[in-house]
Amino acid sequence: MKILVVGGGGREHAIIKKIKENKEVKEIFALPGNGGMVNDATCVNIKATDIDGIVNFAVENTIDYAIVAPDDPLVMGCVDALEEKNIPCFGPRACAAIIEGSKAFSKKLMKKYGIPTAAFEVFSKLEDALEYLKTAPIPTVIKADGLALGKGVIICQTREEAVTAVTEMMADGKFGDSGKTVVIEEFLEGLEVSVLSFTDGKCVVPMISSMDHKRAGDGDTGLNTGGMGTVAPNPYYTKEIAERCMQEIFLPTVGAMVEEGRTFKGCLYFGLMLTEKGPKVIEYNCRFGDPETQVVLPLLETDLLTVMRAVTEEKLSSVPVKFADKSACCVIMASKGYPLAYEKGYEINIPDEIADKVYVAGAAEKDGKVVTAGGRVLGAVEVADTLREAVDGAYALVDKISFENAYYRHDIGERALKA
Repeated sequence: MKILVVGGGGREHAIIKKIKENKEVKEIFALPGNGGMVNDATCVNIKATDIDGIVNFAVENTIDYAIVAPDDPLVMGCVDALEEKNIPCFGPRACAAIIEGSKAFSKKLMKKYGIPTAAFEVFSKLEDALEYLKTAPIPTVIKADGLALGKGVIICQTREEAVTAVTEMMADGKFGDSGKTVVIEEFLEGLEVSVLSFTDGKCVVPMISSMDHKRAGDGDTGLNTGGMGTVAPNPYYTKEIAERCMQEIFLPTVGAMVEEGRTFKGCLYFGLMLTEKGPKVIEYNCRFGDPETQVVLPLLETDLLTVMRAVTEEKLSSVPVKFADKSACCVIMASKGYPLAYEKGYEINIPDEIADKVYVAGAAEKDGKVVTAGGRVLGAVEVADTLREAVDGAYALVDKISFENAYYRHDIGERALKA
């Protein structure tokens, strides 16, 4: 089989490494991929948002199956376009990807179908939003309606911060069209859990839960990032909570999308907050999370491509999806300065004997060498019998990897270990 994977980050590298385990797979193309993936896939310099380019490549190269991983091409209708050319895909069509593409849509969906989430209001006029903020509970959360590279959510501790955030989004165009409409919602307190799930629109199979570390600095300090590391499973996500989430959140969400004529097939990501009043949805993603995928997929014992094809063919209930009873830890090595300005172009040194445990995200090939080309450069992942062993193992991998201006957190997994 010839497989096409759309995307070029650490998440896509994790998917590619797992897909390679299937003996039917003869060739994997990554569009665009990155310089650190070249031993696992043929990288083709076509942007993930170049839908016409992706479709033309897939047709010309007689691709047997496509996996569309990032949010932008999913929301833009990449799956729709590939399916029109009779290329089977893993990932939701545009009408279903709206669950991430529009926060206003997802919040209204939850309200309509009684799915627990934070109280909220939606605004498309700046003056209305500012008027509401005069009496809104503080702290509050301001969200750009559309996609904003994971940066469109701002937690505001004061009314002044909230006014600034709304004004920057709606009047100053901080996130372009994505911020023309905003969601202002209740600030929830509790423990965060990420749950990725396979769904074919009828059946929901949650994957192992995980815990992300969003802040740039140790002790959850500094700016929000795309994620500085993850551990799985999340110890706070008990069997009892998992069952509640299935009945109150997962199944109702998938059912709601069917009711709306937007059947969701692919990976549906549930960002949850475990509050005193029970689990609530913070956000949905229409795809695998990054860097959650890097700790979840190494624990998957069932063949990933088999599961994905069952999702596409709406036969997920017939495939037993199994995960190892182990733990995993991913430590992200970033460029110093991330998530703000950083330098790139430094050679990355990864010993061959640990290469299969490293998922490369921000890298390029230059003069035969792999060099840094992004903020989050790579993730070092260890799987072990216990979480402590997984954390220690991941940091042992980090010690063997080097590039100039490397930066990483030293406390990934510590909060989970305290549980």
